[in-house]
Amino acid sequence: MAKLTKKQKEVASKVEKNKVYNLDEASALVKELNYAKFDASVDLAVRLGVDPRKANQMVRGVVSLPHGTGKDVKVLALVTPDKEAEAKEAGADYVGLDEYLQKIKDGWTDVDVIVTMPAVMGKLGPLGRILGPRGLMPNPKSGTVTMEVGKAVAEVKAGKIDFKVDKYGIVHAGIGKVSFSPEQLKENAAELIHTLIKLKPTAAKGTYVKSIYLSSTMSPGIAIDTKSVN
Repeated sequence: MAKLTKKQKEVASKVEKNKVYNLDEASALVKELNYAKFDASVDLAVRLGVDPRKANQMVRGVVSLPHGTGKDVKVLALVTPDKEAEAKEAGADYVGLDEYLQKIKDGWTDVDVIVTMPAVMGKLGPLGRILGPRGLMPNPKSGTVTMEVGKAVAEVKAGKIDFKVDKYGIVHAGIGKVSFSPEQLKENAAELIHTLIKLKPTAAKGTYVKSIYLSSTMSPGIAIDTKSVN
């Protein structure tokens, strides 16, 4: 096991062992724990009492974070010519169709989100093996396959994220940057947690929200009292 540096030990000592913090305390503490020389991302990990192998216990959805993610999200709009102006006006970084489909076939995936139209999905199907593993395949459930292309692009740019429980029953999501105020981090975290609670599958039994951890890119995780966010 790698030895902790002096700085890492100092940071770790600020988190009380076996203590669970309320959301206010954790949102302030995560800023104190950051020792990276860049504006680190702040992540939330929520472990749910679901079995994601069962279709009726799959948890996925979208949430618009009140203060955005702090990240400049690169959006590709794969649209027909009549929708290009709408996508550009909404702030899409790349707009087009066939030329970008070819670029993706050739291995280009330097975007964060792809927005497209129902009529284009047939052309995207063969690219599933490239886009799927990178989480880039547009999906009607996440609002990235729509005729309202401009609205979809604007929402993604403003901080709309999609999430999906992993095979271990955990939802991971970036909810901001350490440069955010504690209040902004708290409100973004609360919005995601409350969205997850609303999505509780009827087939899920027992405790639904099992644990919540808040951390920055290089900090230890801070355990959050699940009762403080209900």
